[in-house]
Amino acid sequence: MRFYALILSALCILVFIVQAIIPGFTEALLLNSGALTKPWRFVTALFLHGDPAHLLYNLFALALFGSMLEKLIGSRRFLFVFFLTGILANLIAFKFYPASLGASGAIFGVIGVLVVVRPSLMVFAFGLPMPIIIAGILWSLGDIIGIFVPSNVGNIAHLAGMGSGLLLGALYRDKHVESRKERYTLDENEVRRWEDYHLRGARH
Repeated sequence: MRFYALILSALCILVFIVQAIIPGFTEALLLNSGALTKPWRFVTALFLHGDPAHLLYNLFALALFGSMLEKLIGSRRFLFVFFLTGILANLIAFKFYPASLGASGAIFGVIGVLVVVRPSLMVFAFGLPMPIIIAGILWSLGDIIGIFVPSNVGNIAHLAGMGSGLLLGALYRDKHVESRKERYTLDENEVRRWEDYHLRGARH
């Protein structure tokens, strides 16, 4: 485990400090109509945040759920999930919002994978401990309702991240199950060698 979830969290903090120091930095990298000619904004917007509360909320979720997923499927796969679901969420957000920023879409993608890979994983949400599959459903319902309530929250981007995470989770769940089976399955030749060794010992 390479602790990519924590590294990404640290990168978000560093970028936020730069946002506060350099005028125009945020506007140059956020996701807006300029992304048509500057496609890297679909990535850079993931590391920008609007205010300290936005940053802290995302940092907590990324460090917690990201570390959980990274431990389950590996660092490289986690990194792939983060960027793919984040970019897909931004592609959807681009069609619905004049401007957006933040890692929320990628974080919901991470949660979506966790929901499929380990649905019974207990998390603390809405002030209560519950399986992550229940928390995921409740968060998604909240975003669906939020679409019809004017706010600065990118509910559609959240749902896009969650949806793409669920699809990726189906792929990684199969691989995760296989790896667990392989870990506890003995090779047939090993079994025979073990039997021969111990049976000979019993005869003598």
